[in-house]
Amino acid sequence: MRDDRPDRETVQSGRRGFTLVELLIAVAIVAVLVVVAVPSYQRYRDRVAVTQAESDIVAIAAAIDLYRTDNRNFPNSLADINMAGRLDPWNHPYQYLNLSPVAPGNIGKVRRDKNLVPINSDFDLYSMGKDGASRSPLTAAVSQDDVVRGNDGRFVGLASDY
Repeated sequence: MRDDRPDRETVQSGRRGFTLVELLIAVAIVAVLVVVAVPSYQRYRDRVAVTQAESDIVAIAAAIDLYRTDNRNFPNSLADINMAGRLDPWNHPYQYLNLSPVAPGNIGKVRRDKNLVPINSDFDLYSMGKDGASRSPLTAAVSQDDVVRGNDGRFVGLASDY
């Protein structure tokens, strides 16, 4: 009687694992996917943070306008509208400057465009962006990531887009 079952040696050789080359190829594929995915995800997170800051600035500006309607002048600080502790998505406080009239010590803090013209006539309201640093002219390198309110509220967005 003939035994049609494969012998033990043949069965064991059919149970191969991954070779080192196959593992290296799999690791390389995963590494390429990570190299592509991580920067894309970071750009997505940055866009979400900018959108959140824009939304916050619009809401704070609405509260400031409501305060002005009730009191016939702009608040001196965000504390006057109970928003002094409000933080942007990067955990920095929002910056506010009443421009009517500008106190002598605040003249250098007025946000300015590339022609050094003030971007607002009523008040400045902005986030210092991801780096947490800012300078008065929007063209300064540290100001490019700021989220600003400009043209008396007709523009809210990145300083680099203004």
